[in-house]
Amino acid sequence: MDINYELYKVFYHVAITLSFSEASKQLFISQSAVSQSVKVLEKKLNQNLFLRSTKRVQLTPEGEILLRHIEPAIHLIQRGENQLLESGSLSGGQLRIGASDTICRYFLVPYLQRFHRDFPGVHIKVTNQTSIRCVDLLENGQADLIFTNYPNSRLGSVGQTRKVLDFRDLFVASRRYFHLENRALSFRDLLDYPILMLTRKSTTSEFLHNLFQQHQLDLVPEIELSSNDLLLDLASIGLGVAFVPDYCLTGNHPDLFPLPLKEELPGRQIVIVHRDHLPLSPAARQFIHYFQPQNPAMAPSISESVPV
Repeated sequence: MDINYELYKVFYHVAITLSFSEASKQLFISQSAVSQSVKVLEKKLNQNLFLRSTKRVQLTPEGEILLRHIEPAIHLIQRGENQLLESGSLSGGQLRIGASDTICRYFLVPYLQRFHRDFPGVHIKVTNQTSIRCVDLLENGQADLIFTNYPNSRLGSVGQTRKVLDFRDLFVASRRYFHLENRALSFRDLLDYPILMLTRKSTTSEFLHNLFQQHQLDLVPEIELSSNDLLLDLASIGLGVAFVPDYCLTGNHPDLFPLPLKEELPGRQIVIVHRDHLPLSPAARQFIHYFQPQNPAMAPSISESVPV
């Protein structure tokens, strides 16, 4: 079906704003031209894409289906245009990164600081999502690079993956409320205490639930949150035992201590991922360079690639 790209572009802007007037402002065309373009597209597709009323605009189920396919295509086209405009220069352009709040705060900040110092003309856009949702950002063309925890059930063969940090997870508790520093606990023993952990939609939750299932144990957490920092705060006031990555345990919570365990927890990694069949922007290529093994001064924990 031969449909002009401009019709899809108009549809996309109306769909994400749910406003014909706002779409006309973003596209710098008249509202009547926007309305006419949508009507032409609906006629060509023989589908109603919007429900219109005097007060609101809504997508029809058919419109929602079309948007799911059009949105990543629009992002990819914009990405290609941006790369052409950059023409291999790092004096402008954009670096788009997807990462969890925890990885951003405890791992990425010094790298972002260095990149901003080295290339102040490049706009840095960081989108916070869980490690699982970051894969969607990469697949939809909304991020050039993502940093996620590994293992990650959503990664599959989505792109090229490189390990940038080894870490281990810890169960931590407050000395004021839990007197367990000299007692080695089994996974079964841990079930006697209120466990604080990340929500089910996280790689960390997947990892811990799978670990307990391997020991034929049913893990029922007392509290599930979306922030490791909040987990540490709640552990500090004695609400339970928090499960967090070791690199989150800084001097901000001096009363917390890692619980000694009878069984060793498997290690995990932070990995950097990009699409292997799409060209990277100069900014993304330069940022990846900070994580190469030949840059030990910047990343002493960097090592070999992780097979996916």
